Amino acid sequence: MAASVREAGLALVDPTAYADDERFHAACALLRREDPVHRVDGPGYRPFWAITKHADVLEIERRHDLFLNAPRTLLMPQATEEQIAASGMALRTLVHMDDPDHRLQRAIAADWFRPAAMRRMEERIGVLARRYVDLMLEYGGACDFAADIAAHYPLYVIMSLLGLPESDFPRMLQLTQELFGGQDPERRRGETAEEQLTVLMDFFAYFKDLTGSRRANPTDDLASAIANAVVDGEPLNDFDTASYYTIIATAGHDTTSSTIAGGLHALMTYPDQLERLRADLGLMPLAVDEMIRWVTPVKEFMRTATADYELRGVRIARGDSVLLAYPSANRDEEVFTDPFTFDVGRTPNRHLAFGFGAHYCLGAALARMEARALFTELLPRLREIEPAGDPQWIETTFVGGLKHLPIRYKMR
Repeated sequence: MAASVREAGLALVDPTAYADDERFHAACALLRREDPVHRVDGPGYRPFWAITKHADVLEIERRHDLFLNAPRTLLMPQATEEQIAASGMALRTLVHMDDPDHRLQRAIAADWFRPAAMRRMEERIGVLARRYVDLMLEYGGACDFAADIAAHYPLYVIMSLLGLPESDFPRMLQLTQELFGGQDPERRRGETAEEQLTVLMDFFAYFKDLTGSRRANPTDDLASAIANAVVDGEPLNDFDTASYYTIIATAGHDTTSSTIAGGLHALMTYPDQLERLRADLGLMPLAVDEMIRWVTPVKEFMRTATADYELRGVRIARGDSVLLAYPSANRDEEVFTDPFTFDVGRTPNRHLAFGFGAHYCLGAALARMEARALFTELLPRLREIEPAGDPQWIETTFVGGLKHLPIRYKMR
């Protein structure tokens, strides 16, 4: 556990801390209490201000005109930043953009995630949820829920939405896990930044071919909408198109996988809440939001100040970076009653796991629908469940959750 505020701040640049819930949340709680706008100057990283209070994260999110996503969107070691910049392979996705580019490019996929589109997908998602609960039955009472179920079900949903062939799903899963798991010994590809950059190269090569195919032969899927998008009278260039595919294909399933695995783990950890939810499935929308708060799969985004700004009496200078610590904001004692208790009926639940404002997660409604469908299918069929080994979390400073959740169970 952190013995000082400085040590607590350094936990934010330590991937192993995110794989240790108790250690990480203790560090964040210390920062919230004693130094909620804390300067972190960790070895190997450029300095930044850690923003750990819910109100402060919300304030910065609201000021997207003043705090920009570019040029420093994510926390990464300085050497990695420099390597990516030199390679010319830096992603330019919606999360990297500011207005007007962000507003114009967000519109390309927005209709695919609106309520009407979600209603059209509901039946299909229900079918997929049953398919994966049936698969648990086929496993014979034991599986690694994170790796065998949670990793695949949302992948199938988003890949189907894009219109990719099922034969390519395993490749997309591996590439996603390598991209988001670049700091995890089990997930990363190679030890060096150069080796890990080859993951992006593989993504871009795949999506370049996909773009060519959908432009030559458009189909009724999201991949075609992206490939044939026109912004300000011009088609997207190949780099922006590949970046767009990458964020949809990766964030579109990995974060939901983390929520589903972490949600089941929370229900096992709090068996009274599991029984409460089983007895009243009408609580499912609230329970899913509590799972999202509890897990908070996106650990941080960064912003850069375009002018001097004062926050809690601390001067953030023009050009300074701030880190929005979403897991910390989502356990803020001033906002959430008993924030370290998992409560399937929590209301209100003003979590910031999807961000806020202009950059609110495009796929939030889809993520909620997928989790609701799976647990609505699973819980009535689940007679007993217990851990079958120790859970393991991904080492990361960006996106992640459980990578292994061994369980034993009996089903109807």
